[in-house]
Amino acid sequence: MVSSDSALDPVAIAYARALLRPRERRQKMGPVLAAAAFAAFCALSFATVMVLAPPAVTQHLPADRLGY
Repeated sequence: MVSSDSALDPVAIAYARALLRPRERRQKMGPVLAAAAFAAFCALSFATVMVLAPPAVTQHLPADRLGY
């Protein structure tokens, strides 16, 4: 007996397997790129503000507090 002899229709079996196979979902790149661009913009703006901002302490400590 040949192994290809079967009561099942091979075309119908292939169709059923194709229906049961999970579909491949492609991820949209627009939201991913927008989030990456937003994160890069936030990082660069934060770094710029940290470099350009004046120091928080504008008075120098007296010499007696420094231990001289």
